[in-house]
Amino acid sequence: MFTICPNAAHLNGSPVCTGTHSKKTCVFSIFINSAVILCCNPLFQNHPMDLTQCFQNTVLVWAPCVYLWICAPFYFLYLYCNDRGYIQLSNLCWAKMVLGLILASFDQDPNLCSDAPQVLVICTVHVERVRGCRSSPVLFIFWLLAVLCSLVPLRAKVRLGVRYVAFFSYFSVQLAQLLLCCFAEQPSSAAKPNPCPVQDASFLSKILFWWFSGLVVKGYRKPLQVEDLWSLREEDTSKRIISSKEQSSGVRLLRTLGRSFGPYFLLGSLCLVVHDAFMFSIPQVLSLLLGFMRDEDAPLWKGYFYASLMFLLSCLQSLFNHQYMYMCFTVGMRVKTAVMGLVYRKTLVINSAARRTCTVGEIVNLVSADTQKLMDFVVYFNAVWMAPIEIALCLFFLWQHLGPSALAGIATVILIFPLNGFIAKKRSKLQEIQMKYMDGRIKLMNEILNGIKFLKFYAWEKAFQNQVLDYREKELKALKKSQILYSISIASFSSSSFLVAFAMFGVYILMDHKNVLDAQKVFVSMALINILKTPLSQLPFAMSTTMQAAVSLKRLGKFLCQDELKASNVDKGPPSPDAVVVENGMFSWSKEGSPCLKRIGVRVPSGSLVAVVGHVGSGKSSLLSAMLGEMEKRSGQISVKGSVAYVPQQAWIQNASLRDNIMFGQDRKESWYKQVVEACALTPDLKILPAGDETEIGEKGLNLSGGQKQRVSLARAVYRKADVYLLDDPLSAVDTHVGQHIFDKVVGPKGVLKDKTRILVTHGLSFLPQADLILVMVDGEITEIGSYMDLLGQQGAFADLMHAYTSTHLQNMDPMSDPDDDPVEDLGRLTKADRAHTGRVGQLVMRKFSFVGRKKLDSLILQIPSSTVTMSFCPYCIFLGLSQVKLEMYVEYFQTIGLRFILPIIFLYVFQQAASLSYNYWLSLWADDPVVNGTQIDADLKLGVFGALGVAQVFGTTVAISLGGIIASRHLHLDLLNNVLHSPMSFFECTPSGNLLNRFSKEIDAIDCMIPDGLKMMLSYLFKLLEVCIIVLMATPFAMVVILPLTILYAFIQSFYVATSCQLRRLESVSRSPIYTHFNETVQGASVIRAFGEQPRFILEANSRVDHNQTSYFPRFVATRWLAVNLEFLGNILVLAASVLSVMGKDTLSPGIVGLAVSHSLQVTGILSWIVRSWTDVENNIVSVERVKEYADTPKEAPWAMEDVSLPASWPHTGAIELQEYGLQYRKGLEWAVKDISLCIQEREKVGIVGRTGAGKSSLALGIFRILEAAKGDIFIDGVNIAEIGLHDLRSRITIIPQDPVLFSGTLRMNLDPFNSYSDDDVWSALEFAHLKDFVSGLPEKLNYECSEGGENLSLGQRQLLCLARALLRKTKVLVLDEATAAVDLEMDNLIQTTIRSQFEGCTVLTIAHRLNTIMDYTRVIVMDKGHIVEIDSPSGLIAQRGQFYSMCREAGLV
Repeated sequence: MFTICPNAAHLNGSPVCTGTHSKKTCVFSIFINSAVILCCNPLFQNHPMDLTQCFQNTVLVWAPCVYLWICAPFYFLYLYCNDRGYIQLSNLCWAKMVLGLILASFDQDPNLCSDAPQVLVICTVHVERVRGCRSSPVLFIFWLLAVLCSLVPLRAKVRLGVRYVAFFSYFSVQLAQLLLCCFAEQPSSAAKPNPCPVQDASFLSKILFWWFSGLVVKGYRKPLQVEDLWSLREEDTSKRIISSKEQSSGVRLLRTLGRSFGPYFLLGSLCLVVHDAFMFSIPQVLSLLLGFMRDEDAPLWKGYFYASLMFLLSCLQSLFNHQYMYMCFTVGMRVKTAVMGLVYRKTLVINSAARRTCTVGEIVNLVSADTQKLMDFVVYFNAVWMAPIEIALCLFFLWQHLGPSALAGIATVILIFPLNGFIAKKRSKLQEIQMKYMDGRIKLMNEILNGIKFLKFYAWEKAFQNQVLDYREKELKALKKSQILYSISIASFSSSSFLVAFAMFGVYILMDHKNVLDAQKVFVSMALINILKTPLSQLPFAMSTTMQAAVSLKRLGKFLCQDELKASNVDKGPPSPDAVVVENGMFSWSKEGSPCLKRIGVRVPSGSLVAVVGHVGSGKSSLLSAMLGEMEKRSGQISVKGSVAYVPQQAWIQNASLRDNIMFGQDRKESWYKQVVEACALTPDLKILPAGDETEIGEKGLNLSGGQKQRVSLARAVYRKADVYLLDDPLSAVDTHVGQHIFDKVVGPKGVLKDKTRILVTHGLSFLPQADLILVMVDGEITEIGSYMDLLGQQGAFADLMHAYTSTHLQNMDPMSDPDDDPVEDLGRLTKADRAHTGRVGQLVMRKFSFVGRKKLDSLILQIPSSTVTMSFCPYCIFLGLSQVKLEMYVEYFQTIGLRFILPIIFLYVFQQAASLSYNYWLSLWADDPVVNGTQIDADLKLGVFGALGVAQVFGTTVAISLGGIIASRHLHLDLLNNVLHSPMSFFECTPSGNLLNRFSKEIDAIDCMIPDGLKMMLSYLFKLLEVCIIVLMATPFAMVVILPLTILYAFIQSFYVATSCQLRRLESVSRSPIYTHFNETVQGASVIRAFGEQPRFILEANSRVDHNQTSYFPRFVATRWLAVNLEFLGNILVLAASVLSVMGKDTLSPGIVGLAVSHSLQVTGILSWIVRSWTDVENNIVSVERVKEYADTPKEAPWAMEDVSLPASWPHTGAIELQEYGLQYRKGLEWAVKDISLCIQEREKVGIVGRTGAGKSSLALGIFRILEAAKGDIFIDGVNIAEIGLHDLRSRITIIPQDPVLFSGTLRMNLDPFNSYSDDDVWSALEFAHLKDFVSGLPEKLNYECSEGGENLSLGQRQLLCLARALLRKTKVLVLDEATAAVDLEMDNLIQTTIRSQFEGCTVLTIAHRLNTIMDYTRVIVMDKGHIVEIDSPSGLIAQRGQFYSMCREAGLV
């Protein structure tokens, strides 16, 4: 059948090459017959472990050379295409080339076999240096092969002595080359600080992840800080990943991602294929080992050889598996960056109609939960197609061992698949339902956090809490069904190995009684079935992940396909004589919606001041939006020439320093900056801020007053030096004298913008005479246009408006000045109360701690008084000061589940694993059963026992864990919600909403799914590992000598890993919140960003925050790979130990027990891998419990209700208010906001409260509602001390109409009456008195009209009137008005004041007023300054006193 080298001699019946012929002939002969030779054992000489001289001199020499010659062309092509820069000639490079020359100089053979490869090696080293390759994988593998191939002749020659000195030298140089290839060329000076070491690591270091060890050791020695992390690799940065052409390719998102990351992902898939090749080789070697155990005459060296081969194959399998996982996680990280970038860019361009359908909560969900689903999909996608192939291969090899009986296994698998396909389909639908409710919950939470102050004023927390919990219950209901189905799926697959074995073995012995199950058949089959178990268990998860990813892709695609703003909405160009031109324009907020603006025609000359006036809802703000291109142009033309600056009606303030808010990305020009700050009346504010204009401003400007925010917003526009200014009522939120100052210094004919085009929407009619052009709007149309005098002469709508203005004695255009008063000085009268207000900023600087440089952070922290820094409010301390997860978090989680679930779960796991151990041991006894007359005795009985024990291991452990996880999740979410809603306002001022939203979205999602899933996997594999150790010890008790040190080493490596991994998790979590905060901020201010043309800068900022987050995410997943590689190496040592000890005990051990021990030890690497993965998931995600529970320890406000205090149902029945030496501080240690106020307000009295900005007016209102608790003194209402009753008892029985109107997404009726306490007739009556009945009646859904998030589909004035309707509906005996009419026009103001006077005639009314005319008929007026009452009397009495009130009236033109 085959020929052997003709020159071969025969020793002991085996052919041996004599070496008297050419090597080429021998090589040819050996290559032709290699397969048969390997099987028929002609390769060994008289010594049992020596290969023939012919084989040594040919195959072992040529194998590395052939490898190098094949790889070299492709490697050179790769180097040619990837130039990484020139490397200077180093000592390492010199050493490699010199050793190569030495090897080439050895005269071993006249053939080129020795010289040519060495020359090629030298050339390769040189080319690598020129192309910047610091470590060569090709040469490393070449030298490794060369050394391994030289070991066989080395062993033979060592026994023959010193006559082979030349070969020993040759081998030594080869070994030196291999050692040199373990090192990489030193990198040149780094372009980035602290570069990632993987870029310059050697090939060996990369495949073993040794390059990561430095960070692990550093994390073990001390908690990791942000500056310890490596810079992100260039290929992982947002700038590199998101190219310009990808920004618009969201429609085919998956194709876009595949095109970008497919090649690298395919390389990882190749590693998976190689891993599978090694995985399927191991059972074949096991078969040889068991054959050796059965063969009494087999030499021992064969057993040791098979044991070593299994160890080698296991190690290679681990290496390729973790390279695959590393590549998948890298691709997942890049997908996350790409998706976040695409979503962020989309938020900057979606139109208003689309924006109303996509809330902030939904967008946050897209970049958190949905992005995570895509990352999981990348990791597990290959299992979708690889698992069926692996199943097919397993069944093929099983057929080889068991014949047609393997078909029974195929049938079992086929029966399992439809069940899981059905489950996956049902779970996909359930996930859509769950995500829908989750979106609704996050959207509602976002609105609650944005309007928390209003909820507390109205005691509406319970109503909105119930809404959130309603969403949550529906979400958990869907999750519960999904988890039960998932548990059934897991159970079916985890029991599949037993079902397949039972079916195959049963059919095998029942087909023919001569069929015998020996150890070789049983345990090789079991090894294959264990391999089969992996794809079977992965497949449902992969299918589930794929389904979830499909849902997420659908959601992302839907968002990315939303309509965008059209550049054609506005024609833009360079400055021209007509700055703004609108011709016959018709505009709407959506394509299908009715037009909001009709027949608009206006031409605005460059450099003119144009005022836009009209009633609430007449379309003034919409006109500016149309000029910005924010509205849908239905017809006509609109052009804006030159650059644009925009001041919105509600100021948008960034979470940045005051200076950054003003400069808004522009370079600082000191003289112009000071001029702008002075003109916008901000100079006094800078004096009281802790760090001046470097003070960090909280989200939405929460540490600034309403007037300060508006002035910062105006300063931002002025600083821009634009050509066209669109000003949407910027003076409504400031005091009269400040408004006059701003108009004179900024907007007016003598202001800094006098040469610019200014379009000013205003309710301040006193400014109109100075306007060049006035537009009067009614119902979305410009009804009148002309100069001030022209419009007065037309006797139209404008004349009526001015008549109403003059008849009520509003502000004069030129107020008289008092020689004793300095108006400019008044601007600086920001008091100690203001200092208390702005003092909150000290802690707010902590918000950006994860994003600013460490040096800057330290300087900012120094601004915070030590008394104010607590663990509760210092996230830096919370997240970065700890090195690992506290044990208390696990205890907390399991206590939440309860012992009634914990104990049954543990019992079920113990029972399940005991049954598994029993049925495996029974199988080994069956395999050792002697064969009598060609058959085994009682095979049917043995099969029955085997089946019974197998069925006993199938229990509902996973269902129990799922249900326990849902119980824990429900309680933890409820606790979080309660803790947040019971927190005082100071908590929300110091905690970014992005952090809180992250808790309710990402962290709760982790508690819902990730922790229970991780626990299921971790517990099952831990018990399985315990079972393996018991079986190995049963077979070879001496293995304890190996298992014990391996366990200690395991724990040692884990301890290094835990400290680093958990710290990286915290760093990643902390750096994630600023991303969501920035998203939230961008969505809120998108119109301002677009108006200023700052989209590129904000995109760069978003990129920077995402990249910063990835700098901690990247080492986090590499840490898992580092741990897995090390631990699986320990597991492979256990395989080696079990195999070697079995070979050593060949004479005493049966093949059955050896097969049981070795086949189970082969599972250790996979078990350790899954333990690492699941344990890491649990360890990392248990941090979510910590993050959710941290708010349990923060300060809480007083109880909502006092059980031991019962108030009369009619309280307060008169509304009398008494303050006794009342004092108020924003925080202990800060100066007094209100001090030593003693005051009696009689029932039905109408009291106005006035004062300069920061005098303490609003602080007093906060004290009455106990938003701030009294620092001293008491407040009594109808004789009841308000400090002694529940907060809801107080707040639900008094009413405030706040300065900033707040609406929530939902129906109009819900916004008016969330508790459904009033009838529809009551609601309509309130709307009528609030002058909204006609508007609401005209809506299609009337009271069921859906308000968008924040009430954006209503004008600001309409929102303010809805707040009035709320007050009218409640009609309590105490009413507080806090600048409640600042956003409405004068006519509407008069109507509101008339309504208040008539409808609240029997109530006590406290009005904090800017417009003094609204309180001139009040009973008394309180004048406050610096937290004190400086004047109190009737308005006429105060005017007669000629004090501060008289000065304010003179400024307003009322005297």
